Amino acid sequence: MSDTSTVETREFQTEVRQLLHLMIHSLYSNREIFLRELVSNASDACDKLRFTAIDQPELLGADALAITLMPDASAGTLTIKDNGIGMSRDEVIENLGTIARSGTKRFMESLSGDQKKDSQLIGQFGVGFYSAFIVADRVTVLTKRADVEEAVRWESTGEGEFTLERAFKTDRGTEVILHLRDDAKEYLEDYRLRALIQRYSDHVGLPIRLQKTEGEPEMLNQGRAFWTRPKAELKDEDYQAFYKHITHDFETPLAWAHHKVEGTLEYTSLLYLPQRAPFDLWDRDQARGVQLYVKRVFIMDKAAELLPAYLRFVRGLVDTADLPLNVSREILQGNRTVDKIRSALVKRVLDMLDDLAKTRGEDFIKFWETFGAVFKEGIIEDAGNRERVARLCRFASTTAQANELGTLDAYIERMAEGQSKIYYLTADSLAAARNSPHLEGFRAKGYEVLLLTDRIDEWVVAHLNEYQGKPLESVARASKDVESEIETPDKIQLEESFKTVVERLQGVLGARVESVRLSSRLTESPSCLVASEHGLSRRLEDILRRSGEAVPDSKPILEINGSHPLVTRLQQAAEGDFADLAELLYGQAVLAEGAQLDDPSAFVKSLNALVLGAAAEQAPRIIV
Repeated sequence: MSDTSTVETREFQTEVRQLLHLMIHSLYSNREIFLRELVSNASDACDKLRFTAIDQPELLGADALAITLMPDASAGTLTIKDNGIGMSRDEVIENLGTIARSGTKRFMESLSGDQKKDSQLIGQFGVGFYSAFIVADRVTVLTKRADVEEAVRWESTGEGEFTLERAFKTDRGTEVILHLRDDAKEYLEDYRLRALIQRYSDHVGLPIRLQKTEGEPEMLNQGRAFWTRPKAELKDEDYQAFYKHITHDFETPLAWAHHKVEGTLEYTSLLYLPQRAPFDLWDRDQARGVQLYVKRVFIMDKAAELLPAYLRFVRGLVDTADLPLNVSREILQGNRTVDKIRSALVKRVLDMLDDLAKTRGEDFIKFWETFGAVFKEGIIEDAGNRERVARLCRFASTTAQANELGTLDAYIERMAEGQSKIYYLTADSLAAARNSPHLEGFRAKGYEVLLLTDRIDEWVVAHLNEYQGKPLESVARASKDVESEIETPDKIQLEESFKTVVERLQGVLGARVESVRLSSRLTESPSCLVASEHGLSRRLEDILRRSGEAVPDSKPILEINGSHPLVTRLQQAAEGDFADLAELLYGQAVLAEGAQLDDPSAFVKSLNALVLGAAAEQAPRIIV
């Protein structure tokens, strides 16, 4: 029953119309997931009421929270009903059509073209309600918020607009009425609904009932919080199904850990490592964290205070009896109980990763390739677990194969005789790192060098000063103790013979370099740039500049290889050729760093002058 005089018609926003068109016309390969999504929404509504009732117990009343499926073959409808929080008129408008949330837009951007995979993405982006249009040519929503008198009726065919009107409804909650398409009438069958609930929603912690036309309702699921069940009665398939239920991920998790703790603290944790990175992984400001329950009452969906940011990919939940039901984010911050739980959860995750690395190496590499760059943030943020996080990290190196990654422990085992440090090089890509002139002397000495190519690595090595008592040292830094470990020719004689060349180079390059010096590290390349002993690395400076950050005014040191033909040519070069050679050596060193030249045209002119000069010298003389 409704008041037709108050019917209002509104249009969906553009992204929502696009999404609806996709739902209706494309995603048929796995359309049964509509029931999973609508039951999940109903479960969320009940959880929200239970939480709201902490401060307003009169809203809950005597009715037990439940979800009811009501198929009606004569009308061709399937109704999913809950007695949860319900929605007000404004909430209906916001949630069901006129606000194109970021989730809707991100969903559209994330589509792969694979119908099965795309249909499974629906719930991850908060657009699960629209899956109703996969099986229904008309959807009616009748809802009444628990603390509002007025009920609302929403209806749409999914073709671009929807209607809103006042409605008559005495009880709280929401009814989603699907007017099923002719080819979707299978979802009116009891056996079909029973099978779908058992497959997708058996672990919902609320009763899901099938209300037949006659007789008592039939219970379709366990109706008991999954994490409270004994581990002995749970199978891998159960854990995987529950993971998909709480994350809406279509892939199984890499690993999970289920623990019940009793004693000074009382809590249960169920933590999962996903296979796939969420679309907002790199957005550190995005809401994140595991679900928080207090005595099986849902409190919040993403409690960031329970895990540090570098573990933001972890999914799961914590249920504790040691926090008040009216806990807020403000209470969570700085709470000693929360700090203890957080510390224990970090240990659980690191234990899980240790076990994965030891027992399922290939799966650990999958984890690392997906989440490694985020996990390394722990070296920066978590001083108490820094060495343990570092032990789990994986690195490319000069002795490893193209796609092979190793640990710091394995690096130490392979250290050459007399080597006392862990050497590393940061670069924009693995190819750039492997071809860097900075590696030449270390190769000659037989020293392995770690090749670090993630942006975060510049900050990682700034915080990881040593590992297992071995200091970390950049091969691109002008460190005298590093150079003393590299075999060189008779340095005194060489420096004397190049004293004038070094002074002239300094004069030509001027303020672009801090100084010019002969190199002990170069064996093949003519030149390279290194940072001063306490200055920022060249790559970090470049990253900061690109990000618009202020960079300290520091100049690199130009090192030249006294045995290279281009450098020895400087000793006999005339003034003009000397300037061109100086520009060539400096420009090559800049390019080898992966940086950009300040004046590319000047570099090209110097290069052309040298090439033309060499060609003129080699041209045959014509005797007249």
